[in-house]
Amino acid sequence: MSTDTTLEVSDEARRRAAMPTDRLGRNYFKLFGASAISNLGDGIGIIAYPWLASAVTRHPLLIALVGVVQRLPWLLFSLPAGVITDRHDRRTLMIAANLIRSVLTLGVAFVVLSQQGMLPGPDAVDAGAVLGTDVLLYSMVLLATLLLGFAEVLYDNSAQTFMPAIVHADRLEKANGRLWSAELVSNTFAGPPLGALLLVAAFSVPFFVDAGTFFVSAVLIALIPAPKRVPRPASAGAAPPSWTTELQVGFRWLWNHDLLRPMAVILGLLNMLGTMSTATMVLFAQEVLETSPTEFALLSTGGAVGGALGGWTASQIAQRIGSGPSLYLTLIVGGLTTFLIGFATHWLFVWAMFAIFMLLAVLWNVITVSLRQTIIPDELLGRVNSVYRFFAWGMMPIGAALGGLTVFVTDAFGSRELALRMPFFVAGALNVGLFFFAAPRLTSAKIDGARSAGMANSSVS
Repeated sequence: MSTDTTLEVSDEARRRAAMPTDRLGRNYFKLFGASAISNLGDGIGIIAYPWLASAVTRHPLLIALVGVVQRLPWLLFSLPAGVITDRHDRRTLMIAANLIRSVLTLGVAFVVLSQQGMLPGPDAVDAGAVLGTDVLLYSMVLLATLLLGFAEVLYDNSAQTFMPAIVHADRLEKANGRLWSAELVSNTFAGPPLGALLLVAAFSVPFFVDAGTFFVSAVLIALIPAPKRVPRPASAGAAPPSWTTELQVGFRWLWNHDLLRPMAVILGLLNMLGTMSTATMVLFAQEVLETSPTEFALLSTGGAVGGALGGWTASQIAQRIGSGPSLYLTLIVGGLTTFLIGFATHWLFVWAMFAIFMLLAVLWNVITVSLRQTIIPDELLGRVNSVYRFFAWGMMPIGAALGGLTVFVTDAFGSRELALRMPFFVAGALNVGLFFFAAPRLTSAKIDGARSAGMANSSVS
């Protein structure tokens, strides 16, 4: 490494060491606002997209396929996205991804507007009103969901790897906790009820508003000054490494890490079971719980209440009972809440289960995301984070497919109601069982040791 680069690294290290540890800073709050606004749009989409899908088809496999397609980019694109975020400016990538999402969503809005007169009203969406499948609209939903998923992968990977550039390592748990809280309040508390109200006006209106939120989010991110990045070392005159080589470096780093490797696998299984239980949630809500669009939207507010509480208390809970027991609690109680939803007869009970589940999900995320941001070297953060998410999120389309298949098979041999309840029973039981695999691999000693080593390495740099 040249003398100039060494001095640059030293200067950067001193700058980060001098950052106040008791404040998050104005740039963080710009990112905070951008995430809150874009998640408000996502929350609108939580009600708008499933309700639109249920208005064009009632087949459980086709409904589940929307969930498969939504999460497929995490399997197909998470690894290349890691290389992209390490090679290019992460702030610019976040802006571009949100602008792409804004344009795509605007396109959906105009297509829905053009077909609006052919759709049943939001309150009339049920098995009796939707007798067949509108192939045109269904195909549009699938295509839009797929493309939006690719943009989401790029944005999320860039955002997580961008956080350490604007927040001191000592404040990452606090910063992530507050960000998760704001995102969940917007995504699951404010967004879905707003989406339900907009649906009442017309099927197309939520999508127009959703497009606007992505645009505003991109503008806020653009107001954050581009952080100075330390150049990656390279041999004089040498060609840059290939994508395959760079991915191999990220994969080997993760796979050789005794904590992150099992954590990625465990999270992948958790996410698979989670999407398995919710793949046909809109049909469960409509046909078993008999919810209206407004009641379906209110279901998500339970997750928001729990998520907000988890976001503000996660670091305190982890400090009080330890990181390992916090993750154990997530596995056991999360599985029980999923299993109990299968017995629900009223949406308010599901609301309460969502609140408990999301509190624990945020607790898991605050601990594990902050840990990754601390222990992974900055020059590898994009690639290693993408490999981690390849395992962790790539299992989600498999879970969605399993959920739809479970309903389809059970429906062939039993009642429709039992079929729609069965994914919760299966996923909940397997979730609890996963605890016995995870417990010896996610101990507080291992987590605290990895965190301390990561902070020590960061200080040396």
